[in-house]
Amino acid sequence: MHTLHLKKPIAFFDLETTGVNIVRDRIVEISVVKALVNGETEIRTRRINPEMPIPLESSLIHGIYDEDVKDAPTFKSVAKNLASFLEGCDLAGFNSNRFDIPMLVEEFLRVGVDFDVKNRRMVDVQRIYHMMEPRNLSAAYKFYCGKTLNNAHSAEADTIATFEVLQGQIEKYQGVTITDSHGKVTEPVKNDIAVLHELTASRIVDFAGRMVYNDKGEEVFNFGKHNGKRVTDILKNEPSFFDWMMKGEFPLDTKRKLTEIKLRGLTQR
Repeated sequence: MHTLHLKKPIAFFDLETTGVNIVRDRIVEISVVKALVNGETEIRTRRINPEMPIPLESSLIHGIYDEDVKDAPTFKSVAKNLASFLEGCDLAGFNSNRFDIPMLVEEFLRVGVDFDVKNRRMVDVQRIYHMMEPRNLSAAYKFYCGKTLNNAHSAEADTIATFEVLQGQIEKYQGVTITDSHGKVTEPVKNDIAVLHELTASRIVDFAGRMVYNDKGEEVFNFGKHNGKRVTDILKNEPSFFDWMMKGEFPLDTKRKLTEIKLRGLTQR
């Protein structure tokens, strides 16, 4: 039995997808916990065949591979039943207003099933979390160092606090292990700058994040229609994309890194 005070059911749900592009990507799993007015709950979880390959970098996050969904139903085949299950429900999730709800609505629209959210209340648990438990430097300083950050947003005070926070993090987490979704146990935080770099910055190609390294160490685009695709492949197969980025309002650092990748490809021919 739950403790929520409800006037209508509320459906908490989470999506696993082929990626984070709402237009291009598709759902591979949906789980719904419907909290009823009488205090009871109903749980439904279903794998979905996305009718497209699941990128390896996505599978490594949620543990769902092409083989796992090849015999699963398509979203189109379950859409009407799902819409019926969610009928009359408010909606809730973690980061749901920015991702899960838009993704779900997009999937319904693609298959022509009416799923109106106008009369539904939407509760994003992440927003409450971030509002009530700030994740800024002042909060980190209080949590790791047990001190109040005076003169916040003064460059010197913020810099000293950041220096102390890192030492506090190392002291708190060194020797602490975590288990990833594949059961691998690691000790991510060590008093070693190379290890901390690998933990926090190893995927960076350009500082704007328009390109990142995938799990194979290859540069891939991190936005737009080519999200997740190898930069070298796009530069080779669609050279006009390079010209578009070089003329566009992208940071000089992004353009420099893109040019370096292009020149590297030319020298390797």
